[in-house]
Amino acid sequence: MAITIAISGKGGSGKTTLSAMIVRILMEQSAGSVLAVDADPNSCLGLTMGVEVTDTVAGIREQARAKTPGSEGMDRSRSFEYGIQQVITEAEGFDLLTMGRPEGPDCYCAANNLLRKFMDRLSDAYSFVVLDNEAGMEHLSRRTTNNVDLLCIVAEATPIGRITAKRISDITRQLPIAIKRVGVIWNRTDNAKEMDGIENLGSVPYDKVILDCSVQNKTIFDIEMNSPAFLAMRTIVEHELSIRQM
Repeated sequence: MAITIAISGKGGSGKTTLSAMIVRILMEQSAGSVLAVDADPNSCLGLTMGVEVTDTVAGIREQARAKTPGSEGMDRSRSFEYGIQQVITEAEGFDLLTMGRPEGPDCYCAANNLLRKFMDRLSDAYSFVVLDNEAGMEHLSRRTTNNVDLLCIVAEATPIGRITAKRISDITRQLPIAIKRVGVIWNRTDNAKEMDGIENLGSVPYDKVILDCSVQNKTIFDIEMNSPAFLAMRTIVEHELSIRQM
């Protein structure tokens, strides 16, 4: 079973960039096979990692939802699984699965049940699953993924950032899945902040290189290894890997 790392935070907090960094660091550490899952409707993880996404799970889910349940249920399940396998983008050193746009007003229970079963089996094929979650954590609340080993809340060291981190932490206690650990990564600051009841995973300093990378349409792999932000994230990831090995 894969170790699942989910990343959450309000829009603009930098969670997608940090998610991409985690994937790159796991690759460079040769920690094992990695599946990156873009569960944010904005679907920017692929762009951040230089991967062209041609299809999403949302399209497959729409097709499954539209089919009428009946004696062909097994064929529908196999068709759904085959469809998702086709939307997994194989990149150099990792795979990418893009969830796509959120559900519409109709019922998606049957399609989500199929997705959940497939995601549970899919995770067995990887050492790590890195999940870039949407800000509201709707993907996790629908339980369309397996249990989470570590939820990283990305927040800025501002009053609003602290409130948002606390709210996300509170939401995790209401989710219908098991989340083993919850911690905060403070982004764009040199000072790690302590919060009652939430583990402090570390801080990532403001780094103009990261901003320039985004403006110049470069990918996470164009960032130099001596980038202060990248070095800070590598320290956090290496610490987490050391905990797993203890």
